[in-house]
Amino acid sequence: MKPFAGLLIAVLLLGSSLYSQEPAATAEQHGTAAESPEPDLTLWKWANFALLAGALGFLIVKNAGPFFASRSAEIRRGLEEARQARADAEARSAQIEKMMANLGAEIEALRGAAHNEAAAEGERIRQETARELAKIQAQADQDLASALKAAQADLKRHAARLAIELARQKIQQRLTPGDQDALVRAFASGIRPVE
Repeated sequence: MKPFAGLLIAVLLLGSSLYSQEPAATAEQHGTAAESPEPDLTLWKWANFALLAGALGFLIVKNAGPFFASRSAEIRRGLEEARQARADAEARSAQIEKMMANLGAEIEALRGAAHNEAAAEGERIRQETARELAKIQAQADQDLASALKAAQADLKRHAARLAIELARQKIQQRLTPGDQDALVRAFASGIRPVE
C-alpha cells in the first residue's frame, strides 16, 4: 500500500503543478492579448488528464484486485464462521429444548424415586424399631425374671429367719430349766474327746 500512496501523491503533485500554471498563463493572456497568440493548452490538459487517469487506473488495477480478493476471502471466512456458529448455536438450542421437554418427566421420575426411597427408609426404620423393641422386651423379661428370682430368694431367706426366730421363741417358752439341763447333758455326752 505504501508504494501506491507515494505514487498517488506524486501524480497529484504533478497534476496540481500543471493546473497551477494554467491560471498564470491565463493572466498573461488577459493582460497582453494583443501582443502574441498563445498556443492552445487544451491538448496538454487532456494529456495531463489521461496521464493522471492512466496512473490512477494502473494503481487501482494493481492494488485493488488483491485488496478486494483478500477482503472477499475475509468476508467469506467470516460468513462461514458465522454459519458454523449459527449451526452450533442451533444444535445447542435444540439440545436445551429437548432437555427442557424431558425436564417434567425427569422431575416426576425423581419424585417417584424419592417417594420410593422414603417408603423404603420408613420400612427399614420400622423394622429396626421392631427389632430394638424385641431386644428391649427380651432384656426386660430377663431383668424381671432375675429380679423375681432374687426376690424369691430374699423371701425364702426372710421366711427361714422368721421361722427360726419363731421356733426359738416357742422353744424358749416351753423349755424349763430342768429340760435345759437335760439337753446340755445329752449334748455333752455326744461330744467325744479328740485323741
